[in-house]
Amino acid sequence: MLPPGRVARASTAERSAMAQFVFEADLHGLLKLDTPIPNAPPARWQRKAKESGAPGPSPAGGLSPMKPANRSHSSSKTPSRTPGKSGSKIQSTPTKAGGDRYIPNRSTMQMEMANFLLTKENDPAEESPTKKEQQKAWAVNLNGFDIEEAKILRLSGKPQNAPEGYQNNLKVLYSQKMTPGSSRKNGRYIPSMPDRILDAPEIRNDYYLNLIDWSSQNFLAVALDNSVYLWNNTSGEIIQLLQMEHPDDYVSSVSWITEGNYLAVGTSNAEVQLWDIQQQKRLRNMTSHSSRVGSLSWNSYILSSGARTGHIHHHDVRVAEHHVATLVGHTQEVCGLKWSLDGRYLASGGNDNLVNIWPCTQGDSGDFAPVQTFTQHQGAVKAVAWCPWQSNVLATGGGTSDRHIRIWNVCSGTCLSAVDTHSQVCSILWSTNYKEFISGHGFAQNQLVVWKYPTMAKVTELRGHTARVLNLTMSPDGATVASAAADETLRLWRCFEMDPIKKKEKEKANSAKSSIIHQGIR
Repeated sequence: MLPPGRVARASTAERSAMAQFVFEADLHGLLKLDTPIPNAPPARWQRKAKESGAPGPSPAGGLSPMKPANRSHSSSKTPSRTPGKSGSKIQSTPTKAGGDRYIPNRSTMQMEMANFLLTKENDPAEESPTKKEQQKAWAVNLNGFDIEEAKILRLSGKPQNAPEGYQNNLKVLYSQKMTPGSSRKNGRYIPSMPDRILDAPEIRNDYYLNLIDWSSQNFLAVALDNSVYLWNNTSGEIIQLLQMEHPDDYVSSVSWITEGNYLAVGTSNAEVQLWDIQQQKRLRNMTSHSSRVGSLSWNSYILSSGARTGHIHHHDVRVAEHHVATLVGHTQEVCGLKWSLDGRYLASGGNDNLVNIWPCTQGDSGDFAPVQTFTQHQGAVKAVAWCPWQSNVLATGGGTSDRHIRIWNVCSGTCLSAVDTHSQVCSILWSTNYKEFISGHGFAQNQLVVWKYPTMAKVTELRGHTARVLNLTMSPDGATVASAAADETLRLWRCFEMDPIKKKEKEKANSAKSSIIHQGIR
């Protein structure tokens, strides 16, 4: 037997060990999530069952938190069809194996081949072409296919068709059907109001004259009766370049050279003057016509002038004997004159309703003869313009008795298209930024019209002038069109504004171009 003191110490140690065991057991029970917490408030499902008066579920077969409930599907069914709707078709989940197009069909996958191809990539050994051909032949004979073309993963099976009567509410959001070009809206904004209005007092209301032109150096030349003014679009400065000496004489045409440093001026007294805008002085006065010069056009150092007599003269501005050729093809005044951008052809329109296409070189007989003559217009042809991206395409417009715009192929002589504008066509300009052109008109709307090419669909109309439009000219960047009208105003329309990114690319390309003329004018 143990002494009493030792027995007391042993019982104390046992009680301490028992208390420690009970504490650990309680702590372990608290940390377990699948056992009920003693003295805890009842769960929501227990309170709900108690409030409804139903007996609580037994631990063995009832519901418990964090466990899935084994509910009978026969006691509560989801309606198979929408209430109020009739029909025998019931939507159900497809039971066909492999029906879901987003889950690969494992029966068609070559797992062994996939493992071989994946491990084969780690093989650094290089094989000769002969050995590769042998392995390909063995693979075809043994497997029925080339292992190099084997697929590691393949999705198969056609998508399930929607049940009859099924409508997808998201079809509009996820439809990939492209909008037809005919119904697609033009995303480019064209202002209907002019960007700026300038006064043009005493501008002559004469259909046959060409009184404005815009230079590559951003100077707008305007002929106002017997004077010529230059407006600097960059600074807004206005310069009076010249004034006729005799009060009865007037300026009948103006045209800038390509470089923009010289201005040609045609007058009513049959003169063709050449002015240097830097020095603001006249370089020379060329006399060869016998009547007023109403149209001018440059082709490098050759200046062509059309007169009321119907004759067209070529002037070589480099030499003293400037008159180098005469073109005879019109019986009345030449009111439209324009060289093509490549310098191969000169288009002339006259009051005799004719359009002539002249070559840049003489024929075998030593004389200039038109290569094409178009007679379809029924009125005077002042509006002539060459397409900037198709060098053989020419647009012409007829006067009050014609009112048509016609597009020509000057090589074949065919009329590509024609449109009735229902008003006098005074001027035509092709856009260099878009596949479009703009036309200026007289009675009755006095409007400008932007046309789509080659569909000849009307893009928009620009209204504001109260009298007929006389001339159109375009800014060097191709974004702005200036219109001169008989209401004695100049209106600037930003109808061909370019995308900023494309604008930078175009400016970079233009800066790389060199000057055409290397010889001085004397």
